[in-house]
Amino acid sequence: MRAAPRQHPRLTAAPRDGAAAQAPPQSAPGRAARRVWPRTGVAAVLIAAQVSVLAVVFHAAPQGVFWWYAAAWVLFGGAVWAVRGVPGRPAGRLVLAGGLAVIATGLLGPPATSTDSFRYAWDGRVQSAGLSPYDRTPADPALAHLRDPWLFPDCAQGRFYPIDGACTRINRPTVHTIYPPLAEAYFLLVDRLSPEGARHKPLQVSGALLAAGTTAALLIMLRRRDVRPAAYWAWCPAVPMEAVNNAHVDMLAVAAVVLAFGAARAGPLGRGALLGAAVAVKLVPAVVIPGALAGTAAGAWRAALRTLVPAVLVVVLAYLPYVLASQGSVFGYLSGYLAEEGYDEAGARDRYALLRWVLPDSWALPAALAILAAVLLHVLRRGDPDRPWRGALVLTGTAFLVLTPGFPWYALLIVALVALDGRWEWLGVPVAGAVAYLTSAGTPAYAAAAALVAGAWVVRQHRMSS
Repeated sequence: MRAAPRQHPRLTAAPRDGAAAQAPPQSAPGRAARRVWPRTGVAAVLIAAQVSVLAVVFHAAPQGVFWWYAAAWVLFGGAVWAVRGVPGRPAGRLVLAGGLAVIATGLLGPPATSTDSFRYAWDGRVQSAGLSPYDRTPADPALAHLRDPWLFPDCAQGRFYPIDGACTRINRPTVHTIYPPLAEAYFLLVDRLSPEGARHKPLQVSGALLAAGTTAALLIMLRRRDVRPAAYWAWCPAVPMEAVNNAHVDMLAVAAVVLAFGAARAGPLGRGALLGAAVAVKLVPAVVIPGALAGTAAGAWRAALRTLVPAVLVVVLAYLPYVLASQGSVFGYLSGYLAEEGYDEAGARDRYALLRWVLPDSWALPAALAILAAVLLHVLRRGDPDRPWRGALVLTGTAFLVLTPGFPWYALLIVALVALDGRWEWLGVPVAGAVAYLTSAGTPAYAAAAALVAGAWVVRQHRMSS
């Protein structure tokens, strides 16, 4: 059989009616590329601008750091809006590259707004000397042989915390540590791996590695849905500020929570163990556990126990070595800290600020407990077992709006849950925490965050009903 003669391209392109040949319409991929690349470019430019602003914040330590930090948040908002128009694979690459650049800025200078990492370094040093961090305070003369000019500088060099004629960078030097056992184990590990004279940098590098690892984990977990919400974590200014520059140990707990909700193959036992590990790093992640128990009020308590029991067991086993090695309480200054921050009584400091706008001070604490109990029951009864992070986000975000904490690093947990769930309106909560910490406008900021969440909920309900 003879093959059909090859036709000349110009002949096949010509119309049969003899009309003038026209250029073929551009393919759909070509049109899509024309739309994608400008949006990718806009997102990249905004990320680059944000990286530049953050570099100024951490390296130059300018006056009015709040306004520089606020500018980084504005640029972040523009970048995550722009990336919504970028499709999957390019978006994933942009999220990862931009995230690494944003995270790296936190390494450019010493802690900018917090002194907590100095206590971390001290607790690690105490443990390396074979002592329990729960037994003695930094001001204890018995530990004077562990002091150095970095953590205990000359009082004339700056504003530090006084202790018996000396000075230290460690806040609350006359009280015992409050950090849970896996946080203390982390401090010990970092101290053992740190070169002599490294000071704050090993803790910052550890935070950067954990933050970058969490970004990679989110991209892997979201690849079958939509990787773009990972940008809520990867590009968020709170990550380089609190997880890297200030090196808060909350980053380790957040990483455990993300793995717990994302590692489907781990099953309920593995999920429970990871959530227990998060609680044993910082107690705050206990609020996300009900999300993992969604649906249990409908009768699935056996399944809930497969998550809850390993969580409790991990916490107990983590505390056990420190209980055996310590002479004092392993809860340290926890009760004093809660009283100091106003969580044990209504009207103290800035806690329950939104409730105290509308209720007498004495009613604020009972009202807070009632609201949290109602949301907890709702998550247990109505929560989606296939999306446990959603119930965790609702309960955690509500707890922050009710308690109005003044420390923004706690809200790293909310940023990660937003990345898992995609409900961006909850990012107003970490913004409010930063405003409360750096200015005196915390209560209006939390009110605005609550209004944003409520408004987004109304809009979403309207769209679902229409």
